[in-house]
Amino acid sequence: MDEVLIGSVLASTLRVTTPLLFAALAGLLSERSGVVDIGLEGKMLAAAFAAAAVASVSHSTGFGLLAAIGVAIGMSMVHGFACVTHRGDQVVSGVALNMVAAGLTVVLGIAWFAQGGQTPPIDSAQRLTGLLPQWSEPVPGSWFGSVVGHGLLSHNVLVYLAFALVAVVWFFLERTRPGLRLRAVGENPAMVDAAGVSVPRLRYTALVLNGVLCGLGGAYLTLAQNASFSPNMTAGRGFIALAAMIFGKWKPVPTLFACLLFGFLDAVAIRLQGVSLPGIGEVPVQLIQALPYILTVVLLAGFIGQAIAPKALSKPYVKER
Repeated sequence: MDEVLIGSVLASTLRVTTPLLFAALAGLLSERSGVVDIGLEGKMLAAAFAAAAVASVSHSTGFGLLAAIGVAIGMSMVHGFACVTHRGDQVVSGVALNMVAAGLTVVLGIAWFAQGGQTPPIDSAQRLTGLLPQWSEPVPGSWFGSVVGHGLLSHNVLVYLAFALVAVVWFFLERTRPGLRLRAVGENPAMVDAAGVSVPRLRYTALVLNGVLCGLGGAYLTLAQNASFSPNMTAGRGFIALAAMIFGKWKPVPTLFACLLFGFLDAVAIRLQGVSLPGIGEVPVQLIQALPYILTVVLLAGFIGQAIAPKALSKPYVKER
């Protein structure tokens, strides 16, 4: 049964990694342009609510995805209006977005659906399922069926999109003129301005892309991973994604591996619940559930001093006259 366990852990790792990766890439684009984004958690939460609410009412997956992306972009624009246009404190603005999303999703859920802040279950026809349903379960006795089939080929389109976007973001930042300008505005906005390129426009562009990715991450939670929205269902994923981005030193590929590390730990933690270890006994469920968050604190404490952030990060740009 080793192949079944390996395939199941691999499949769970990729599924758990997907929303983290969307959020981490969103934060990476924003922060490479010089805008700190503490509000990843709130954007994902609001997007998850929007996707579940619209999909359950309209019975359309597409409308749910569009609603999630639209809400997340709207929150990014609010963040940009406060921090880019009016040069407000970026951390305070991000925290405010998190607080607003946590409260507003519950209030709207109660007002609209009267289910304690939850949304009605999404019909199975509207949920995102695996592209190859024949691999939805591991195949005992078959390494290919369990590890390759179930582990790698059993996922929905958003899982593959998240991993493909790592290459897309890398190519955009490293090989395209707009990407190089976006990186430059996070390092030396005065130089970019002197070259005749609008610093606010570049930062707003990064925030729009940030909103799209946060919207996809939030939509994944309700349209693929769960069947409905529940209050605070993001459970700190936005902050874990932020830690993964910092651990990955604001680079797409290292950020991918950091997200996979978090995803693997979460997948293993799920399977350790109720398991007795030799010489230790049964590991407390609370300790297992806390492992991803403990790792977040350890990585931030151990590596935040070694990671070199963009030089203009969190610094509002004031145009010289």
